[in-house]
Formats: sequence, C-alpha cells, structure tokens
Amino acid sequence: MDIINTLGRRKKSIARVYMSKGKGIVTVNGKDYKDYFPTVALQYRINQPFTITDTEGQYDIKANVSGGGITGQAEAIRLAVSRAFVLIDADNKPALKAEGLMTRDPRMVERKKPGQKKARKKFQFSKR
Repeated sequence: MDIINTLGRRKKSIARVYMSKGKGIVTVNGKDYKDYFPTVALQYRINQPFTITDTEGQYDIKANVSGGGITGQAEAIRLAVSRAFVLIDADNKPALKAEGLMTRDPRMVERKKPGQKKARKKFQFSKR
C-alpha cells in the first residue's frame, strides 16, 4: 500500500490528508496533532475513525489544513481520514456512516448584505 490522498471539508476549513502504513504518527501542518489541537475533545474527533475501524496505531497521517477555526479543521481532518478508510476497505463505510463520519457539513457563514449591519441584523430603526 502506498500513500492515499483524500480531502475533507467543513465550513471554511479544508484538510488534505496523506495516509500511509506506519506507527500511528499524526502530524498537522508539520506539528504533532496534540500540539496543534490542545483540547481533548478535538483530539478525540481526530481519533474517532481509528477507534471505529479498530486501526489505532497502524497508519501514519500527514494533514495540511487551512481556513476556518480549529473545530472545523479537526472535523475536516476526521472526514478526510474516514474517506481514506473507505478507499482502503469498502467494508468500513457502514460503520463510519452510522456514526455520521461520512457526511460533509455544508453549513457556511451567510454573507453580509448591503444596507444591513450583518447578514440578518439591520441598522437600528428610528421612528422620529
């Protein structure tokens, strides 16, 4: 097995993931993922596909992430890793889909409209 390249997105975050056989080393933008994502909840999200497919410590991941916040970036990596596991073995898809890991979150920030303060908020109205 050589390197598998997949893409994951969430909101404005884009993650390019390169997955290969290894010892379970996960690097994000050149740093260890535990340094890049300081909270346990975000680290759990990245490890979720590995725990579901029972492949912890078997694959090395190199991820390049850009845009959005750290939560969106973590979930973009999670989607990309899940897609990589489906490319490796199609039998992984039902388990990952049942946990909601194969769904791309399409929600984006609504654009600001002219003549308004924000996307939905209006300027204060003065009757007199």
